[in-house]
Amino acid sequence: MKPEVIGVLGVLAMFIVLEIIFTRFFNKPGAKRSDAIVEILSSGFLLLLTQPTILLTAGLGMALFFPGAEGAISDWPIWSKILLLLVFDDMTQYWWHRASHTFPWLYKLHRPHHNAEYLSIRVVYRNNFFYYMMMPGIWFSGILLYLGVGWIYAVYLIIKMSVIFGAHSDVRWDAPLYKIKWLSPIMWVVERTISTPATHSAHHGKYASDGITNYHGNYGNLLFFWDVLFGTAKITRQYPAEMGVENLPETTIGEQLFWPVISTGRGSKPVAAE
Repeated sequence: MKPEVIGVLGVLAMFIVLEIIFTRFFNKPGAKRSDAIVEILSSGFLLLLTQPTILLTAGLGMALFFPGAEGAISDWPIWSKILLLLVFDDMTQYWWHRASHTFPWLYKLHRPHHNAEYLSIRVVYRNNFFYYMMMPGIWFSGILLYLGVGWIYAVYLIIKMSVIFGAHSDVRWDAPLYKIKWLSPIMWVVERTISTPATHSAHHGKYASDGITNYHGNYGNLLFFWDVLFGTAKITRQYPAEMGVENLPETTIGEQLFWPVISTGRGSKPVAAE
């Protein structure tokens, strides 16, 4: 098993344990049996099938069409490889996420992530199968690995997923830090640099009228800086009382996972997107 896989699974396991201890991991408020099924299947598809297949396919494609480019950037400085990953993986994921809240057909693929009426480590990988198959950042990562980004990718991925896990978990690591007055300037920088439970829970809030929810913003994954840079940031240091999407039509497990192959024919554009 690759080091980055071991590292990511280790951090994931840590947050699962924390939620089991502190926030009812197996019994989230409003959770249905269908939620657990969608989460297990979507996470399994991504980790065991989609991501490995994309990385392999991207590498094989590069070897076929650009055989002389293998390892072309292996001698580049570390900072340049990190920058490439931040731009071609994390920034493109910001725009992919933003697009999924802009175009109704693409929202169909992202809707499962917001269908849950809770925020938790459980929903991190909760998306339609085709949402990840089409995600540009995974394909770009495969290309960068072929070009020679090397071990930097493993470290980058562990750090990125640690931030994403922490931002989704309802074990809010930032909440006690906001209460420490002398940390306020440091947290000002932190919350504008990386995604935190406060900024990301705002993206998952149910009611736009609550003054906290920012359904059309706070898209950042590793870097919240993209939201600051592109004007979609909302920072309140508060957490929505309810999660989900207001007036979202009913759907099925099959549609959540495999639309458009499986479709109920119902609309899924949320009122919040109007």
